[in-house]
Amino acid sequence: MSDHTPATTPAPDAPGAPDAPGAPGARRGASRRRAATLIALTLVAGVGLPAAYATATTTTAGAASTDHGTKPGDRTMRKIVNGLVSGDKRPGALAGTRERDGRTGAFTAGYGDLAARTPVPADGQVRIASNTKTFTSVAVLQLVGEGKIGLDEPIETYLPNLIRGEGIDGRNITVRQLLQHTSGLPNYTQHMAGDFAALRHRYAEPRELLDLALQDKALFAPGAKWEYSNTNYVVAGLLIQKVTGRPVAEVINQRVVERIGLKHTYFPQVGEMTIREKHPKGYHADKPGEPLVDATVEDPSWGWAAGAMVSTNSDVNRFFTALLDGKLLKPAQLAEMKTTVPAEDPTPGSRYGLGLMSKPLSCGGVYWGHGGDIFGYETRGGVTEKGRSVNIAVTVLPTELSEVEEMEKAVDTALCR
Repeated sequence: MSDHTPATTPAPDAPGAPDAPGAPGARRGASRRRAATLIALTLVAGVGLPAAYATATTTTAGAASTDHGTKPGDRTMRKIVNGLVSGDKRPGALAGTRERDGRTGAFTAGYGDLAARTPVPADGQVRIASNTKTFTSVAVLQLVGEGKIGLDEPIETYLPNLIRGEGIDGRNITVRQLLQHTSGLPNYTQHMAGDFAALRHRYAEPRELLDLALQDKALFAPGAKWEYSNTNYVVAGLLIQKVTGRPVAEVINQRVVERIGLKHTYFPQVGEMTIREKHPKGYHADKPGEPLVDATVEDPSWGWAAGAMVSTNSDVNRFFTALLDGKLLKPAQLAEMKTTVPAEDPTPGSRYGLGLMSKPLSCGGVYWGHGGDIFGYETRGGVTEKGRSVNIAVTVLPTELSEVEEMEKAVDTALCR
């Protein structure tokens, strides 16, 4: 889930694994740790990913037309997706762009199915891992705006006697600190090391995930520093359920997804392991040198409110655009969401708000987004302050920090084109 996990298991993003279960993007100080904790993945030797499978489609004012790569921006995007799969680095790549005037583009390269040698479906659904955290944060902040949650209230106010451990006390951890990863709560995904086959079909209750985290002592005193932990968003999900009296999946789908008309985005139901619509298959290997296995079908419950959601590049672009345009939050809550602290990340200058990251652009300014990693998929992207948005997905979890940095660079190139 955007951002990352232990050696043989991903966790929600990466600034997402459920950095392989789903963490937010990558981090610098935590970057070495992240590199050490990312699941080792190696592509099958000899699998060719010809550029012939690269495709591009643009939509303007609702009318679809095939792009032949004649526009400079489109040629840039084609080059980006081809580069992500060149040298058999990844099975497939897909990218989506959205301009301020509503023009969109979809670009793919590689194979959507390695066995069948079929192309990647344009704008196919993928597991968006820790991008889920932004959706979860939006739901919490909506409740803040309605006066049902206090951003600087201790989590104890809403979940009494639940957050307890060595150096851990819910009376000292605020809702803001959870959303900003400054709570000091340890990351439960470090206890999920193991082979993918053992985890993929296993359902995990949210309280089970929290209990795993509470086995460890606090990382630091609340508010003392920033460190990414998927546990923060498991607690945020429990908070949403306690305050609303409804399942977090229902709350996010109704309050966020349906509100802005995302047609291909959803929080999976309990026990739902398949991806509903057209999608490229995701792949995984537990150890370097092992053949890739199809990781598409899996139970994302271990990511839950930190990294379980499914979406498309175009929907993710619409989501972040709508969020930054103020269509999901009141001005006061959006301002709080964009109030950031320094966050270790492969990109110098990255900062973390409340479930939202800002990253500097090589061409000046910043972009806002998140990112995510989970078994089978990695996503990166965001929207600039001028309204251009890009989201890129690949169909294998990163093994090395350099792979995360390549994705970050691809986003920067796409936004600065």
